[in-house]
Amino acid sequence: MKQAVLAATVTIETELQKQIEDIIDTIQCPKNFQCYTSGFTKLCRARDIGLDSFVACLGRDPFACKFSIRFGELFFCQCALRVCISKKLRK
Repeated sequence: MKQAVLAATVTIETELQKQIEDIIDTIQCPKNFQCYTSGFTKLCRARDIGLDSFVACLGRDPFACKFSIRFGELFFCQCALRVCISKKLRK
């Protein structure tokens, strides 16, 4: 039973790693993917709010980020990598 759980965990991690690598191949990051290369310790502030392609941007200066978009008084992050990290890793 433990081997099955471990195998499932490894598969999930492998699938997530592949998804992250695919995202990295498709976008240009002005911060050289520091969120990923730091082991997810250097992350901008964001929160999953249930939208598929966006998370709420909680950064201090959202105007300075190329992935931040304003909608009324709110800002959303449209960085596919940040969205993935927020949704899959809950960070």
